[in-house]
Amino acid sequence: METIIFTSEQEKTARYARALGHPVRVYILELLSQQTCCYSGNLSDILPVAKSTLSQHLKELKSAGLIQGEIEGPKIRYCLNRDNWQEAKMLMTALFAVQPKDENCNTL
Repeated sequence: METIIFTSEQEKTARYARALGHPVRVYILELLSQQTCCYSGNLSDILPVAKSTLSQHLKELKSAGLIQGEIEGPKIRYCLNRDNWQEAKMLMTALFAVQPKDENCNTL
């Protein structure tokens, strides 16, 4: 059995891609990217999803390192993790810069 070793860049790219794998999470990232500081409102007032579902989406984004947050009283504040955001941007740009070797091999 062959052992496959993935690079840290491949693992990070996959982690970020998994976090981007739902439109609610993409929406949250777009919303947070437009903020001048951390978002301190209740995101469930904006998004038509249950609070428990929203919590899972935020957990996934935080686990991937794309957002950071803290609890202050009854509200939760979230903002982009700017360093990881830039890293994700760089990794995704590098991934999509890869060109197929054979341009004639587009059909089966």
